[in-house]
Amino acid sequence: MHDFPAGRFAVWSTAWLTGRVPYDDALDALVGDAAHRVAGLPGSEGTVPLGWALSALRGSGERRLRLVLPVPGDVRGLPRVPGLTEAALEAGQAAVGERLALVPEPLGPEAVEWTAFDLTGAPLLPPPPEGSLRAVAGALDLAVGDAARTLAGLDLARWHPEVPALLAGLSAGVQVPGLPPDADPVAVSLLARAQRLARVLDLALTDAPGGAVTHRQAAARDEALRPLADAVRAAVSAAHNAVPRP
Repeated sequence: MHDFPAGRFAVWSTAWLTGRVPYDDALDALVGDAAHRVAGLPGSEGTVPLGWALSALRGSGERRLRLVLPVPGDVRGLPRVPGLTEAALEAGQAAVGERLALVPEPLGPEAVEWTAFDLTGAPLLPPPPEGSLRAVAGALDLAVGDAARTLAGLDLARWHPEVPALLAGLSAGVQVPGLPPDADPVAVSLLARAQRLARVLDLALTDAPGGAVTHRQAAARDEALRPLADAVRAAVSAAHNAVPRP
């Protein structure tokens, strides 16, 4: 299961900054049982607790953060400040506002080190296009159908019997931890499906035991599954960045 601490930070900090959840609830949801420290927070020296970053956001007038999931060749949503793009690409994620961006680095199951990037003076980015959650869900459905045919053609079920079960259970209700209590039900469902499909991708992109998949087959598989990977990335972003209607 893929973990997106930057997504949790974006969705919970936004919920707190907009008055939808109390500070303690937001901090508890973000920290959990792990130790979180932030380096590079403007106005602070050394590393500080994650709660300081929340306070700094409110003090700077920040109102919303978004999850950005950059990949090589697509770093849309990342402001151009020194070091941010490289760090976000390495982590595969970032929480980005107008005044501050934060990139997580898990240090095992019990600790996360965050790096803060001051966006003061950075060129303002145009607001990212945000399609409706239902449109993103529809695009994910189309990608799943194409990927299922690809997986069947490659006989992935023979090597990874978990794949058909995961695909078959996409419509089942799944609890997704990490979203605020007022999250749009469509966002909750979308994130649950995206997380399940991320597991499918992990399995499908793993070479079969004994080298049963040839180099050519692996290349064809990776190319065929790329649209699904893009759709999953878009779904995860949309679910975390959705703001409930008042």
